[in-house]
Amino acid sequence: MYEQETDGIKVSVEPIYLEDQSQPSEDHYVWAYQVTIENRSPKTVQLLNRHWRITDAQGRTEEVRGPGVVGEQPVLRPGESFEYTSGTPLSTPSGIMLGSYEMEAEDGSAFDVAIPAFSLDSPHQPVQLH
Repeated sequence: MYEQETDGIKVSVEPIYLEDQSQPSEDHYVWAYQVTIENRSPKTVQLLNRHWRITDAQGRTEEVRGPGVVGEQPVLRPGESFEYTSGTPLSTPSGIMLGSYEMEAEDGSAFDVAIPAFSLDSPHQPVQLH
């Protein structure tokens, strides 16, 4: 589990390698990631936009930006949380993801919440001993 808190908003991520959707012989590896966004602040906030940076084992980076998450722009009152699951494919057996959520507080002020960097590792990644 990867966790990071920004301005009272805690983001937890758990990546899961999906063996049944991956085809290593065709350089196709798939992960799901479960995200929990918890409002530990005293203010009500809404998630407006997401920004992801996905980097594979060869250093190729893809950036994804868009409104909300899984088609929603959840409003979180103090003490509330929102959970969702999404996924990503890679052409390499490992990679890393990180990003941010653009949030808006009830007073109209916008701020970014960091999504912790998390590792995408498959059992097909060769182990390298240094």
